[in-house]
Amino acid sequence: MTKQGNSPYTLFTRYPPWGGGKDLEVRIMKKKYDVQGMTCSACSAAVEREVSKLQGVTRVSVNLLANNMQVDFDEEVLTPELIEKAVSDAGYSASAAGATVENAATKDRLGTSHIAEAEKQMKLRLIVSFLFLVPLMYISMGHMAGLPLPGWLHGSGNEITFAMTQLLLTLPVAMVNFSFFRNGLKALWKKHPNMDSLIAIGSGAAIVYGVFAIYRIGYGLGHDLPELVMKYSMDLYFESAATILTLITLGKYLESRSKGKTSEAISRLIDLAPKMATVIRDNREIEIPVDQVKQGDIVVVKPGGAVPVDGVIIEGKTAVDMSALTGESMPVEKNKGDSVAAASINQSGYIRFEATRVGEDTALARIIQLVEEASSSKAPISRLADKISGVFVPTVIGIALIAFVTWLLMGQSFEFALSIAIAVLVISCPCALGLATPVAIMVGTGIGAKNGMLFKSAEVLEILHQANSIVLDKTGTITEGKPVVTDIIADQNIDEDEFLACAAALERPSEHPLARAIIKESEKRGALLENVTDYQAISGRGLSAMLNNERWFAGNQAMMEEQNIDISKWQTDLERLANEGKTPLIFARGKDVQGLIAVADVIKSGSAAAIKSMKKLGMEVIMLTGDNRRTAEAIGRMAKVDRVEAEVMPADKDEVVQNLQRQGKKVIMVGDGINDAPALVRADAGLAIGAGTDIAIESADLVLMRSDLNDAVTAIKLSRSTIRNIKQNLFWAFFYNTAGIPLAAGLLIPFTGWQLSPMFAAAAMSMSSVCVVLNALRLRRFKS
Repeated sequence: MTKQGNSPYTLFTRYPPWGGGKDLEVRIMKKKYDVQGMTCSACSAAVEREVSKLQGVTRVSVNLLANNMQVDFDEEVLTPELIEKAVSDAGYSASAAGATVENAATKDRLGTSHIAEAEKQMKLRLIVSFLFLVPLMYISMGHMAGLPLPGWLHGSGNEITFAMTQLLLTLPVAMVNFSFFRNGLKALWKKHPNMDSLIAIGSGAAIVYGVFAIYRIGYGLGHDLPELVMKYSMDLYFESAATILTLITLGKYLESRSKGKTSEAISRLIDLAPKMATVIRDNREIEIPVDQVKQGDIVVVKPGGAVPVDGVIIEGKTAVDMSALTGESMPVEKNKGDSVAAASINQSGYIRFEATRVGEDTALARIIQLVEEASSSKAPISRLADKISGVFVPTVIGIALIAFVTWLLMGQSFEFALSIAIAVLVISCPCALGLATPVAIMVGTGIGAKNGMLFKSAEVLEILHQANSIVLDKTGTITEGKPVVTDIIADQNIDEDEFLACAAALERPSEHPLARAIIKESEKRGALLENVTDYQAISGRGLSAMLNNERWFAGNQAMMEEQNIDISKWQTDLERLANEGKTPLIFARGKDVQGLIAVADVIKSGSAAAIKSMKKLGMEVIMLTGDNRRTAEAIGRMAKVDRVEAEVMPADKDEVVQNLQRQGKKVIMVGDGINDAPALVRADAGLAIGAGTDIAIESADLVLMRSDLNDAVTAIKLSRSTIRNIKQNLFWAFFYNTAGIPLAAGLLIPFTGWQLSPMFAAAAMSMSSVCVVLNALRLRRFKS
């Protein structure tokens, strides 16, 4: 499988079923849809089931929290219109997600605006519902509490007025919440009953029974049957219907407010995108919308301004705050030729840069896309909830009918049996079940993005918490990835700075990384370098040159031996440096050794602490490198890894991961280079250091933007916290329904006399959803 940059397409190689012949390339399209009408996990399960049946669909993921769906399909077999029709057949509506990454500042793309709109509508519905519920409750139940009622509403002969007033107060509540009836009955008709179906049946049955009671009251008044009038005037159930609808709406309102909080991390990322950019057009500076900036444009950013697109500096220097992208608080120095990324802040100097990546190709847009895809994807743990949701609602309807019939057969009144059935329907709404996983995933991936960790899918979150082995590439992951001077040992007859200046002068004509390290160290100390003549590079040995009319030699032990230079007095230092994983270079003037300079790819400052933390988490830590065994073992000792795999060729890194997997281990691979890509893909979870290559980042499941190994530890901790939170949510959702349904069905009545009224059932159902969301929001307090 190969990815085409940020293209919505993925190319798969498919082998012809008849064997032989040319492989077929299948172009799989990734498309996102907004789905309207989903209210619970049964809804999302129904949509996913219908779309999955379509020929050509390779993957479908429905997100109840964000009300969207992502579909991977073969566009030669299937069209977007057929996908939308499949959703419609399931009883819902779907439309292609409108905005693009190009104008990521438009919040519609991430669903934040529709969440805000849903909250606004739900608030209006809640206010209207309570405005009519309060007087309804006063009229229907006030007299029981000794509260005064107008004479025309109470007493003998006023029963019709009493009942009709309650009906008139109930109707506005039912009308403002009519979406429950519309969506629920539609889903029931489509044979995909959902939460709204349970609410519609429960509250609808109460209203219909109330209307029936009004007719019975009228009949009793007309035929002078006071007992009949009294019986039905006390069993109207209008207040139960209105209370159910109002409390469900209250739960939905609190839920919609919480949803907005779960997507705050994504909203902050979107808000980082500058809206305007200053570019050079016709030799003058003009301000244009950022989505009009083209590749190759010269962009101007003044001190304090935000970088609008990615590019390379062509004029000026500055310090750039990249904390929004990487989480790194320290400003980064940028000079001519350095790259800058959109959403970073220019802190000091005036710069001009050439735009290299614009629109959906910028680093910020890619981060937003990754975070959004991860938050809308599903963890394997959620499949259990999806499977249960698919059969849960029909089962509940069946239980409600059985409870209704059973109590009738046991001699109870129709009103009692109806109350039991309504309570079962209302308390069983699977909202909490549908929210248990997506809210935690959205919060978890949002926290990751805020801390410079980009999860590409929810599956990674689950795999990380199961992993027990972590393989770390040495160069650039554990170490800095570039050699530096670690030791300078000068002979007693020469000053150290003078010796370093001579060594740097000899190495200046060379392009070797070790030579660059020595020159950089001399520049740091402000050394003045002489010019050398008669420079000769000797392959595999070192170099020879004339400096100040004297012949100098620089290189390894083999070169010194070939030149008959005595190094016996330096042997102890040479052995020690080699055992520490360093490369010692010997410098001789004529036949006399003037000193040693050791160069090494040093361990990053936080690597040892990170590896210690990994071990505390119960991980086996393995270092992987192509270095020789001696150097690798030295680095391994300093980093305190459990095992060192040395002299591993790039092509064999994949095999090391496979060997661990054959032992039954769940493996995390952390790397940054092109040669790490196969191992990153092979591992159960691949983590790419953000400063690495695009290929490594593309191959990984999680990108660590800060190139800090401690972030790998934080990712594992975050994974464990998120999965623990999901398990808590699922437990309480299952426990709630398991305990609530028998109570509502009246199983405890023969033993304790406890009966759950429909009103209390509605309150309990609403609070279960709110509790699940609030529990997931606790993740926002996560500390690494």
